[in-house]
Amino acid sequence: MVSQRDDDESMIGDDELLQVEQVIERLMTRYPSVSPVDIEHAVRTVHKRFADCRIRDFVPLLVEKAARRDLADSTVPAADGVVL
Repeated sequence: MVSQRDDDESMIGDDELLQVEQVIERLMTRYPSVSPVDIEHAVRTVHKRFADCRIRDFVPLLVEKAARRDLADSTVPAADGVVL
């Protein structure tokens, strides 16, 4: 029996999954004060929104843009300019 996750991933190419992992790594570098777990959750949540898209070429780019926006909205700048 195929699990739901395996079924979802069969619709998505390996290259796309690799690119999404790279998005997570880039965002961890860009937002060091945000928990890696929170970054991964944000990226995977956004990625799921594109599950039904038939044209997948730009999905990783769109995922990164949306996740970056979500993370920027959720971070609060401290008084000294350091992002918390």
